[in-house]
Amino acid sequence: MKVTLCVVGRLRTGPERDLIDDYLQRFDRTGRGLGLGPASVVEVEDRKGGGKAAEADLLRKAVPRGAVICALDERGKTMSSPQFADSLAGWRDAGRSDLAFLIGGADGLDKALRAQAEARLSFGAMVWPHMLARVMLAEQLYRAAAILAGTPYHRV
Repeated sequence: MKVTLCVVGRLRTGPERDLIDDYLQRFDRTGRGLGLGPASVVEVEDRKGGGKAAEADLLRKAVPRGAVICALDERGKTMSSPQFADSLAGWRDAGRSDLAFLIGGADGLDKALRAQAEARLSFGAMVWPHMLARVMLAEQLYRAAAILAGTPYHRV
């Protein structure tokens, strides 16, 4: 199952980019034998200032056809890392070939786009900068693959 992070904003070179690249490479290596990956990032940016609605249109275009859509949203479901791993495995085992995670810009995701998502995921009650949310998602993808592979990376 291919994984696409569809995100608003361009991430420049720096520590966040390094972390995302590292965790997604780890996810690809660990997930390959599990039918997970590869992972890619598609960055979109509304340069005309159309707000969340314009960002939503760009994000919709970035989602692969037929993909499971999971929106990152503070109102979404919180889950443990093993529960997240089970969700990934469930979508994979159901024959879904693509999974798209949506991360909005500084103002979050458009309400209509959130409603279109099959799943909504929250990293807790706190609001996180969208660039850090990317890092956290990349790490959790790797952690999920490690859990499913039975490696010692995730300790309980």
